Amino acid sequence: MLVSGEKADPPVCRIMDYGKYKFEQEKRAREARKKQHNAEVKEVKMRYKIEKHDYNVCVTRAERFLKAGDKVKATVIFKGREIQHKDLAEVLLKQLSTDLDPLAEVQQYPKQEGKNMIMILSPKK
Repeated sequence: MLVSGEKADPPVCRIMDYGKYKFEQEKRAREARKKQHNAEVKEVKMRYKIEKHDYNVCVTRAERFLKAGDKVKATVIFKGREIQHKDLAEVLLKQLSTDLDPLAEVQQYPKQEGKNMIMILSPKK
């Protein structure tokens, strides 16, 4: 009966080139890193008074980012007194999330940060 490793009786050891072994381990680690995709956060900026065509461009861009496996940060920018219309910006961001519903799930719901309102979408698994 042949058994290798620490279960053998008597114990069996293998003589090997340690430098070659370390090189092989590093090579495997490099290959694993090459195949892995780091999800970046891509941003789509707009104003709450956006026109229909411009909105469609933003949706298309966000779709492309999500299909590439990246997260999307949707930002509505306020200037001056526009900040009084937070409700319209929230409606716009909710509309964006419903349009991207087949591809994305909301990771962070619309929230006010200074003069911006942001929402983060991540691709569905």
